[in-house]
Amino acid sequence: MITRQRLAAGVCALLAALTAGTAFPAGAVAADETDGQAAPKVELVLDVSGSMRTRDIDGGSRMAAAKQAFNEVLDATPEEVQLGIRTLGANYRGDDRKTGCKDTAQLYPVGPLNRTEAKTAVATLSPTGWTPIGPALLKAATDLEGGDGTRRIVLISDGEDTCQPLDPCEVAREIAAKGIGLTIDTLGLVPDAKTRDQLSCIADATGGTYTSVQHKEELSDRVGQLVDRAADPVVTPVAAQGAADCAKAPALKSGLYTDREEFGQQRWYRVDVKAGQELRASVSVADDRAVAPDYGVLLRAVTVHGREIVRGEAAGTGRTDVISTGLRYPRPESDDENAPAETVCLQVTNSFAAAAGVKTSPGLPLELTVDVVDGPDKAHDVAAFGLGRGWWLLGLLVVIGFLAGLVWGWLSRWRVAIWRTN
Repeated sequence: MITRQRLAAGVCALLAALTAGTAFPAGAVAADETDGQAAPKVELVLDVSGSMRTRDIDGGSRMAAAKQAFNEVLDATPEEVQLGIRTLGANYRGDDRKTGCKDTAQLYPVGPLNRTEAKTAVATLSPTGWTPIGPALLKAATDLEGGDGTRRIVLISDGEDTCQPLDPCEVAREIAAKGIGLTIDTLGLVPDAKTRDQLSCIADATGGTYTSVQHKEELSDRVGQLVDRAADPVVTPVAAQGAADCAKAPALKSGLYTDREEFGQQRWYRVDVKAGQELRASVSVADDRAVAPDYGVLLRAVTVHGREIVRGEAAGTGRTDVISTGLRYPRPESDDENAPAETVCLQVTNSFAAAAGVKTSPGLPLELTVDVVDGPDKAHDVAAFGLGRGWWLLGLLVVIGFLAGLVWGWLSRWRVAIWRTN
């Protein structure tokens, strides 16, 4: 049954792609969801310490890769985003630790972006001094104060903080404890194990993400994604603790949920779906530490009796730090107005494997989206093929294909007969 379901779903996906151009006019766009909301703020915090001179990113220096990424990101920054740039280790060239650990400055103030001025400021940077990550994060949090919009710090560094005992991970926890809704995302340029651990800890403390970067294109793409994410409408996830089986799973309603899942573990959640409603669910699992290159995630909708309804799955090869999949289950209408809701069990399973020497706890960050909406008219049981109302289109195409085959066969035989006669 599952094999037929995947084949049919694939056909429907292809048909949807082919008909999308006619189904929706090119000029039709959604209303601006950001109207009336405070402007989102982002500050890019760049490590300009002496180690950024190292030439190990696509034949060039780490500093050159960072400058190229910044220029590309500045060109693509959404108009509604207020962006600033802060440096650490960019000005002091001496050996005095106390002075070096104060070396952080705002290169470009957070506000409406003037791309020419920002690019000019970035072009003047030259790898210089220390790596005061903790002080830079404290100053960056101050730079982003004020307003109710989303606030995000994107930290790019190639080494550990050199200004202990001010632990940058503790600094991130202090920022998170203030409850100001500030997220810190971190990117490690060709990081060693200690740098990876520190940057991961900083990101975890504020609900951000950590990404290891080895190439210029990766750096540009990831920074651009994080800046764009700041412009998305704010949705606060709710913590949910999945169970080891469906019977003990928490009951979820429509919303965004977060959890932690151990390597190779499965987590169960329950959702009630009434007759005539459709369940839409998606899950993302982040590999926030070094993992084996081949992995996958599976999301299954199962009845309380263990019968699989539908599934979604995805596989990865180490090219991204997040892997996602989703599913849809439209429950048919019922003639009984008092028909009870059906309990659907959602199972999330991953096949990540930790790299040698990497801690397996806490579990991998998991984000689950659940949406229960009014289903399509005359929905069918997708346990059969998952086609819903696409049956008529598939049947029509089969008939058209059959008739076209007959006509083509008749024409071919007629042409062969004429050729033999001549």
